[in-house]
Amino acid sequence: MKVFNKTLLSKTLLVSLCLGFAGSVFANDSIGYVATGGVEYIKNDKIAMQSEDLQISKNLIKVDYRFKNTSNKDITETVLFPLPSVPVPQDYNFSDTAETIGSFKILVNDKPVNYQTHVRAFMYPLTKDGSLDFEAKQIDVTEEFKSCGVTEKEMQYPWTVKGDLSAIHRKLLKCDNPKLKQLIGSTSNIDMNSEDDLLYAVYWESQVIYSWQQLFKANSVTNIKHSYKPLIGGSVAVTESEHEMFCIDDGIKKLLNKTEMGNTYSSLGYILTTGANWAKPIENFKLTVERDNDEVTSFCWAGKGKVNKIGQGKFQVVEKNFKPTKDLDVIFIKVK
Repeated sequence: MKVFNKTLLSKTLLVSLCLGFAGSVFANDSIGYVATGGVEYIKNDKIAMQSEDLQISKNLIKVDYRFKNTSNKDITETVLFPLPSVPVPQDYNFSDTAETIGSFKILVNDKPVNYQTHVRAFMYPLTKDGSLDFEAKQIDVTEEFKSCGVTEKEMQYPWTVKGDLSAIHRKLLKCDNPKLKQLIGSTSNIDMNSEDDLLYAVYWESQVIYSWQQLFKANSVTNIKHSYKPLIGGSVAVTESEHEMFCIDDGIKKLLNKTEMGNTYSSLGYILTTGANWAKPIENFKLTVERDNDEVTSFCWAGKGKVNKIGQGKFQVVEKNFKPTKDLDVIFIKVK
């Protein structure tokens, strides 16, 4: 049985553990979002993904997997569901992150699973002029945060927005940790008695990872289902950048041009490309996107399958031996 620990977080062992931003910063009148994805575990060439049934709407994402252990021996693996890293609430305005982590559910063979929650903290290095280098690789500072007295519950603050962010930053600023001091940089202009100064004193990000030990019985199929409320972004108007990002076609563009008022929209992201990391392509893949009656929806599709309308507000694409090459971004535009 494998144990989930710090070593297990290495990218050499995980399939793209750290999920990046799907849309980092939107305009001032918009709400950004980060893309979530599906389950992941250490690559095992004895376990094949027979099928993935992905259902997406603004209110709920549901995924139904069927995994086949093709060997004659039972296999136990650590299964992971990593959420993306999100920043402390500063210049970013994400949707209800607390609702997302509170809605997460797992069923294995139709029975609830008890899972563990792990929290990681990350910071960016500084450039020579002391500004944050967002182009550089994030640095894991989880153990440094803990050594400074920051608890896992406090490290979840960017997700839960519960607790005292000023108090967390005060701990970090007062902590005699060389690594953190180098990442935080100069503190000469920070008033330790000012709540406003403390709120913006340190930039860091938090990642929540769920894990559980899963037995894949020999020559058997294991059904894993999970569901959660997605992180939703949006704005008050659809611009040229949205046309390209969501592959909005001419028919929808004409419909939007007929609307005298602006077209508000919601949007979400889903990480598909981790599905390409299995030993074999996904044998049977199905995506269903559902919109409200007063909306149109659009998304780019890089597979061979055709997107078909299957009912009122429902669109579906089916793939065989699917190896995803692009992640998914979906837009829901109000037209009434």
